[in-house]
Amino acid sequence: MKKIISVIILFDYQEKICNDYSLLSFSLNSVTIHLKPTTDLFALLRIVQTAARKISSYGIYNVILTGEHWDLEKIWFFWQGFRDPKCLGSIKLPDLPELERKELENRIKIIDWVRNITNAPSNEINPEKFSQKAIDLLCNFGLKNINHFMIKGDDLLKQGYSGIFTVGRGSARHPIFLVFDYNPSGDCKTKTFACLVGKGVTFDSGGYNLKSFSSMKSMKADMGGAAILVGSLALSISRGLQKRIKIFLCIADNVIGANACNVGDIIRYRNGKSVEITNTDAEGRLIIADGLIDASKENPEIIIDAATLTGAANIAVGSDYHAVFSFDDKFVTDLIISSNCEFELFWRLPLAEFHRQQLPSSFADINNIASPYNTAGASTAAAFLSYFVKNYHKNWLHIDCSASYCNSNGNLWSEGATGVGVRTIANLLNK
Repeated sequence: MKKIISVIILFDYQEKICNDYSLLSFSLNSVTIHLKPTTDLFALLRIVQTAARKISSYGIYNVILTGEHWDLEKIWFFWQGFRDPKCLGSIKLPDLPELERKELENRIKIIDWVRNITNAPSNEINPEKFSQKAIDLLCNFGLKNINHFMIKGDDLLKQGYSGIFTVGRGSARHPIFLVFDYNPSGDCKTKTFACLVGKGVTFDSGGYNLKSFSSMKSMKADMGGAAILVGSLALSISRGLQKRIKIFLCIADNVIGANACNVGDIIRYRNGKSVEITNTDAEGRLIIADGLIDASKENPEIIIDAATLTGAANIAVGSDYHAVFSFDDKFVTDLIISSNCEFELFWRLPLAEFHRQQLPSSFADINNIASPYNTAGASTAAAFLSYFVKNYHKNWLHIDCSASYCNSNGNLWSEGATGVGVRTIANLLNK
């Protein structure tokens, strides 16, 4: 029989000599988390998450949360820190009011789905399997209000989805363009409120611009943006979403093969833009372009794309924040307000008209990477995407998902996917 350890919160922090403060204390059958009362709730929650990581790292895998101080957010932050990719532990949760209990259950189900599928190795998750798991999740929450269709393999080229096809054609695992239409009104004339476009590269070797081992190690998680958007819609639906939302998922492998794209190839898109491929490892923007073209055709109120797009964004903001890019100040403000409500971290990085001029090509309209090479890589990647958004100055926002994955065990997270961003985007959709 597994031993279950009680975890208790006490607000009994006391300054000790030399500030030697111990977050945890242990007895035979319990662990106590010692907290200091504070008005900074987010800081407090991060300490709870840190405590959970420590408890898990000590080999305590089965716990019950007891005492009067556990509430929805403390439980959730404990869950995030305690959980690891092997799912070794179990948590018996305290009682909550019915609505909070339902919210917690939905977060666990949906965000654990995001973390699990992002952590899964590429031999278990290919474009087709990712698509099926996304369909299963969203149809479970959307019930009869959601429809989907997909375009696969050579049909992508026939129907003009040249970016997804070109990136994915080197793999034996066919690329897929998967669309979901959530329409709770049931009226096909209902205007689309939001279009979400996600990068779903289920493995990224870099193509002929081959990544190093250290860079390739986490590339099973290069579909993190698509996973976050699927989770966001599912959580938003669970919270009572009554708006029409469409998701466009661009799913492929980027590998070396007999038919893989080469440096110098040119892609011609349905919106008339031509792109020279100077770096096959800048593939995410090539596939998202197809999704943004379709999203723009819908004329929605807002367009959000999410992608693990650049290492430059991660260098700029680390793995605690998602990087945000937009020409629309109000849209960014709305997103930051939503992120504050949901205790998630987003940080705006610059995007200006001059970034759009830093993608010159002698053979096509634009290049897929910036020149000169010392430009702001994350900003020029966002600028590239703007060429595929019809009215890019308003109501379009790009998220470079720096916080979707941790490359090593840390104070807050185990190594692997985090699911950060799901709550924020869901909140924004429900406003």
